Amino acid sequence: LTFPLVSVTLLVSFGSSMLYGYNLAVVNSPAVYIKAFYNATWSQRYGHGLASGPLTLLYSLTVSIFALGGLVGSLLVGVLTERYGRNGVLSRSTLLVLLASSFMGLSRELGSPEMVIVGRSIMGLHSGRCHLDCEANLRGFLGLVPSIFICLGVFFAQVLSLPELLGNDRFWPLFLSVGVVPSSLQLLLLHCFPESPRYLLIERNDIFGATAALHRFLGTPNVQNVIEEMKEEQQSLSSIEMVSVWQLLWDRSVRWQTLSVVVVNAGMQLSGIDAIWFYTNTIFENAGIPASQIPYTIMGTGATEVIAGLIGCFTIEKLGRRPLIITGFCTMGLCSAGITISLLLQAALPWMRYVSVTCVVGIIAGFCMGPAGIPFLMTAELFTQSHRPSAYIVGGSLNWLCNFTIGFIFPFLQMSTGAFCNLIFCGICFLVALYVYFIVPETKNKTFMEISHIFA
Repeated sequence: LTFPLVSVTLLVSFGSSMLYGYNLAVVNSPAVYIKAFYNATWSQRYGHGLASGPLTLLYSLTVSIFALGGLVGSLLVGVLTERYGRNGVLSRSTLLVLLASSFMGLSRELGSPEMVIVGRSIMGLHSGRCHLDCEANLRGFLGLVPSIFICLGVFFAQVLSLPELLGNDRFWPLFLSVGVVPSSLQLLLLHCFPESPRYLLIERNDIFGATAALHRFLGTPNVQNVIEEMKEEQQSLSSIEMVSVWQLLWDRSVRWQTLSVVVVNAGMQLSGIDAIWFYTNTIFENAGIPASQIPYTIMGTGATEVIAGLIGCFTIEKLGRRPLIITGFCTMGLCSAGITISLLLQAALPWMRYVSVTCVVGIIAGFCMGPAGIPFLMTAELFTQSHRPSAYIVGGSLNWLCNFTIGFIFPFLQMSTGAFCNLIFCGICFLVALYVYFIVPETKNKTFMEISHIFA
């Protein structure tokens, strides 16, 4: 790995995956202030405040609308990248972040809750366009780098949410808008790096541009072998008929690969991790953690997930994909069951609140070590080029739809089932782990044909 290649990977992850992680966690801490703003605005408009149910519904929409924007953005990735290239997509997406930050930052001054919701949806559109494109073009060690930046983004949001910083009634609109900073820095630094060599040669047929870019990325004057390989890929792609999503779903030859993409991508979001990122404050309040200690407890969980993400990143090439993803889901399942037990016993045993915190940390650590990034790698490694774009559409769409589902229904699920809602996540985690154990082969250092024979 050369310094320019690693640098551009870090830069793209900084402005894409980090911003994605930041927006997952940014609505957690200021929830009480956002709800108060919604209630006060409603009262000014209609002469009465919002009841508990409609207020929860409106806030749940604010949290989950980010995922609907992400769904739309992920569906546009292929078309936009083919037309504008990686740098072009990232540059144009910065305008979306600026627009979204303006909407959310000015919402209270203009007395418009709708601006918060619209801003969140536009921010999701940016994340869907950039985050999936970032994940889809990397493998192995570099393939988990974006997941590290997701963890860093979540941790950054948790630090800024401290009451001494932006986690208070005065600064919450600014808190929602801080995402414009990494996106703007990415835009400024992106021009220091050339466009993707693969895009230049295969999509634009620019051999000279691709050669110059390879010189920069590989740090060697002799890149003719790589150019020849890319030309062969270009010729092979021109003769390959790309499979549509509908054709992929009905193709019996890749039936188990497609099902595996569905299971691991849906399981990643239905594991309960989004509930923790979106509603950590509420979870810790129900666990009996004093309100004054919650922001610092949450920040500690954020530091843990960064460490866990680094462990996964540096061990994936040695341990492989299957051990990390199976261990991650099993850890999350055990800890989800642990949260249920601790909540049921905390009235009789006050120290059980600390067991709840430990289990939340365990869920986050288990997720960041494997399920956070490996489903994207597996999607790339289970399919040939003709099937891969449609597989990413299927996996990405399920990813965002399940993210929306958990973000929207979790408050109501918690109200109706109480402590037992975590058992749902527990069951999903163990089922996904069992599926991967019995069905999905190890894909490290294997060709598609080898993987296909194992499935067959």
